[in-house]
Amino acid sequence: MEKRLSEAALKGSVDSLLELLQEDPLILDRIIVSCISETPLHIASVLGHVDFVREILSRKPELASELDSDGSSPLHLASAKGHLKIVKELLLVDSEMCMVLNTGGRSALHVAAIKGRVEVLTQLVWDVPESTRVLTDRGETVLHLCVKYNRLEALKLLIELMNKESVLVNWKDCDGNTILHIAVAKKQIETVKFLLSTNGVEVNTLNGNSSTALDILIHSPRDLRDMEIEDSLQAAGALSVKDLHLITNDRVPSKVSRITRRLTSQQSSLKKPPVVKHKHTDWLGRKRSALMVVASLIATVAFQAGLTPPGGIWQDTYARDPNIPKDKSHTVGTSVMATTEPIEYGQFMIFNTIAFLSSLSIILLLVSGLPIKRRRWMWIQMVIMWIAITAQVVTYFIALRHMSPTDINVQSMLREVTEISVLTWLTLMAVVFIGNVVRMNLWILRKYGYIKEKETTPSAAMDDEQEEEEEEEG
Repeated sequence: MEKRLSEAALKGSVDSLLELLQEDPLILDRIIVSCISETPLHIASVLGHVDFVREILSRKPELASELDSDGSSPLHLASAKGHLKIVKELLLVDSEMCMVLNTGGRSALHVAAIKGRVEVLTQLVWDVPESTRVLTDRGETVLHLCVKYNRLEALKLLIELMNKESVLVNWKDCDGNTILHIAVAKKQIETVKFLLSTNGVEVNTLNGNSSTALDILIHSPRDLRDMEIEDSLQAAGALSVKDLHLITNDRVPSKVSRITRRLTSQQSSLKKPPVVKHKHTDWLGRKRSALMVVASLIATVAFQAGLTPPGGIWQDTYARDPNIPKDKSHTVGTSVMATTEPIEYGQFMIFNTIAFLSSLSIILLLVSGLPIKRRRWMWIQMVIMWIAITAQVVTYFIALRHMSPTDINVQSMLREVTEISVLTWLTLMAVVFIGNVVRMNLWILRKYGYIKEKETTPSAAMDDEQEEEEEEEG
């Protein structure tokens, strides 16, 4: 009988259910007291058989509170699958099942959020608003799960429905992370922007590691999304924990603007403006990071070019025919270009090796641990980088010329492209060089008093002072 009942649930056959009930009116009661892993209501709920579910609930509503071997109720299964009509029927019978956690520590609302079932989420919140306050076994709210599984639409809906529960947007899980911490850690740009535009979200909350959302971004592996996320955070007033301590003296972030205004008013009444601690723009740090990225890229390209030179490598071994004057021998695995055009191959390898070794020398200097943090060392590394980039450009044109056919029109076009490119490159290099020379001369003239300093506001004076300190370090 139990096997036939399970088959009826799989098919969603109400007629089969009624027939079984006529044969044994107590069959549903036996299901409740038996030790089966899942009831027919579980099966029908996960498969979406609405009529079958409605018929069982009308005869034995107690089955709505039965749990399977994973601790899941029929409401868990229907919510995860997104069967809205079944969810409504189950809520009418026993709405308290919204508060029950399965063995994974999740409620029906949690599994619906993880799967992004927006309609089911709406129904659950409307019928049982207190279900939004149920936490997982890791102390996570349903909002944490939306961000964790990248369900932005579900997150927007829940925050809109829970507008009176603003405390939940700043709730911390067992690791002390709010939903903003998690969104930044997972580099979810759209989610971060939405949270920053939401009222009540605190951007400078500390997690269990005493890190703000901006700290998490700074210490995470860098990629192309970081700049956009960082701009959004800073536009919303996000600070690192270091800046929070400097500005607020370990007070709450909401008082930052008030303290800043008080300091500004005091500065206007004093003869000598006080030194206000401000965020240090790590110019050298940013330059080192940029040099490391570019050097790694050039080293990779040069290494690949050395292994696969233009024209590829010979796939066989050939012995020269003495009867053919221009015939040449070659060995499998050697460069085709080295055999056919040895002079150009030598030029190609020279410039490619310069680019490769120059980029590796920069990487070696940056990771060596030597005290090369002064500005003069940074300029030396930048000059090496110019050499590496220029050698890479020459390597590119040599390869391009080798791969181009000997047709007159093609060679003429290649010559024009090369001349324009080289002229543009030399012009750019000259502009950069002249700009740096002018900047150095202006700094020398200001340092020795040949150029009078212009009057500036206190904040601008502090910025100039910081720039001069960086110049003097160089």
